Amino acid sequence: MKWRLLLAFCGLLTLVLVAQDVPLYSYLRDIESERLLAQRERDAFIFAGASENLLADEPNPASLETLQKSLDLYGDERGARVVITDRNGIVVVASDPRDARGEDFSNRPEVAQALTGRPASGERSSDTAGEPLAYVAVPVLSGAVAEGVVRITYPSRVIDERANEKARGLLVVFGISLAGAMLAAIFMASGITSPLRRLQRSTERLAAGNFGERAEERDGPSEIRSLAHSFNAMTERISGLVEKQKAFAGDASHQLRTPLTALRLQLERAATMVDHDPDGARERIEAASAETERLQRLVEGLLMIARTDGTAPALVRADVSALVRERAEVWSPFAEERGVRLLTATNDALYTATVPDALEQIIDNYVDNALGVAAAGDTITITAVRHHDRLSVHVMDEGPGMRPEHLEHAFDRFWRAPDAPHGGSGIGLAVVQHLAELSGGTVALRNRSDRRGLDASVTLPAMD
Repeated sequence: MKWRLLLAFCGLLTLVLVAQDVPLYSYLRDIESERLLAQRERDAFIFAGASENLLADEPNPASLETLQKSLDLYGDERGARVVITDRNGIVVVASDPRDARGEDFSNRPEVAQALTGRPASGERSSDTAGEPLAYVAVPVLSGAVAEGVVRITYPSRVIDERANEKARGLLVVFGISLAGAMLAAIFMASGITSPLRRLQRSTERLAAGNFGERAEERDGPSEIRSLAHSFNAMTERISGLVEKQKAFAGDASHQLRTPLTALRLQLERAATMVDHDPDGARERIEAASAETERLQRLVEGLLMIARTDGTAPALVRADVSALVRERAEVWSPFAEERGVRLLTATNDALYTATVPDALEQIIDNYVDNALGVAAAGDTITITAVRHHDRLSVHVMDEGPGMRPEHLEHAFDRFWRAPDAPHGGSGIGLAVVQHLAELSGGTVALRNRSDRRGLDASVTLPAMD
């Protein structure tokens, strides 16, 4: 990727420089041509002023000799050919021996134009020179009369050579610009690709099972830093899920082993007693049935946690007041069978948002646990109250309560108090906590301060 970015940067800059320098070279050639023609035109007017008296009167050999020397010196220094003609276009003096004195130049377009009193300049092809020429021709004026013409010519390649000198300077600038751009492109490409390569290596280590791998979030552009932050958040989530799965698998295998072993032993004992002790075999089968129910509750709790672990299910609006009364009606027959009173105390129009059926399961777990420790004549009270933007549901019993050190572990998966009644799965309160957290709430279990018993509560966000 680094080299692709480098080629892209350099290619783009090359296109920009070419698009800039090609028109610039053409512009420099035009400017150089105009500058040279302007200089030669100025020189031609100087020669015209020097030869005005010579052409207006009878040519003087001494004056001709002096003018010839000036033309020769000029031709040697400038590389140009100078021709001075009379009013008829006949060569009077020339810097190049090939332009013979007395030769007729009136057929040259620039000379013909200058004889009319108008200067001429430009480029044209020349059959006699065998190459394109740049020329200037100015009239030698005496008053308003053109007494002759001064023509200066030089090869057009002189302009090209001067333009090429400028172009070579452009090439040097082009090379320096391209080298600087390559260095800048290398730094830019490295700044982009280096964090990506580090992120790639982190991804590879994560794929290899190293869940402690984290990407550097302080290097590179903001987009790369944001990507690294997202990668780390994803890694944290994956690491947490994997750890939960490992703990879940270990706990589940351990907790399932106990009821399965008990179930197998009860069935084996029933099989050995069925012939000589039918009543004892029946007791063992009933005990096996109880273990089966316990195992069913345990599996259902495990499945519920496994299905929702690491997910964010949609929340639904729940009428807390109606749910409290409904669950009390469902549990009232069971409470009456044990001689326990089940009371409710709630205001109307209490609403919250929870995972579907979460509040029902939470109340059911709390009431079931309360009935497990309640004695005949006890009272279980279900209340729902709102405090600002939170509302709480409490299930309070009059049982023996729990030791403070046991309360700290009450919501741990598969934990059971040493003095807890036999038959519990150790998963119910863990399910309660899990459902509350998915709904954005919290759970608590504390000994009542007003009387003997426990206060099991869940606090959830309130809705209007």
